[in-house]
Amino acid sequence: MRTSGRERRSLDYYAARVAVVTGAGSGIGRALALRLARRGARLALLDRDAGSVTGTARRCEQAGAQVRADTVDVTDRAALLRCASAVHGGFGRVDLVFCVAGVIHTGSVLSSDFADIEHVIGTNVVGTMNTAKAFLPYVIASGGGHVVLFSSGFGLIAAPRYSAYSASKFAIRGFSESLRQEMAIDGHPVSVTCVFPGGVRTPIVRHGRFAADEDAEAVIAAFEGRVARTDAAKAASVILRRVEQGRTQAFVGLDAHAAALVARTAGGAYPRVLGWFIRRTRRRRRP
Repeated sequence: MRTSGRERRSLDYYAARVAVVTGAGSGIGRALALRLARRGARLALLDRDAGSVTGTARRCEQAGAQVRADTVDVTDRAALLRCASAVHGGFGRVDLVFCVAGVIHTGSVLSSDFADIEHVIGTNVVGTMNTAKAFLPYVIASGGGHVVLFSSGFGLIAAPRYSAYSASKFAIRGFSESLRQEMAIDGHPVSVTCVFPGGVRTPIVRHGRFAADEDAEAVIAAFEGRVARTDAAKAASVILRRVEQGRTQAFVGLDAHAAALVARTAGGAYPRVLGWFIRRTRRRRRP
């Protein structure tokens, strides 16, 4: 016996659930919001760019979703707390929180400005922890909630010229493991998934910061032309599937799976192997 589209939607894991998505104005955040809208979720979308998050909200509404959009910077703790209270008051519950908002900086430690390092750590680490803590009481109260945190392939193996970004993503990996243990030990019905995206086609590098001695256009071209192999919509599909399955980790893209394999098999030796590979690549490129 076939089920109708409406019946299938009513059986969807995300249908009628309230999902919070930070960084919803573009990239993976926007892709998640759109896919959640199509699957019947009710959405609270957050981004520091008012125009971008409004645009995402409009598209989600066109897909039939109930949506609220808030212009919030995740580093603004007071604003996040007010937003969390308003979201819970408006929807009556919070079931899922996707902490997607993040930034990147390219440059060696020596050439990077302190302000750029603090910007990455503040947004990626403190901003994520702010978001998780602000919404966590409501997620616990839902009786079966889920917190989804975003690390990176660079949170599995570090890379030169991305020290602040790698540090931030290693931190999120640790935070997710600690939070998961706390929820289990304290008997809270909250699942925690840590996402490890590889190269995904988003504007994160184009919108990133660069040290003075970096060739920004070359870095952007290399990322968009050779590294970003996974479409944001595909990434969102993988993430939502892994969350629904209750996985503790979600690897997005073959490069993320490769990074995980290298981290497991090479252990502490991987920096030497990676350094050798980078030096060899540089020699090949020289005329």
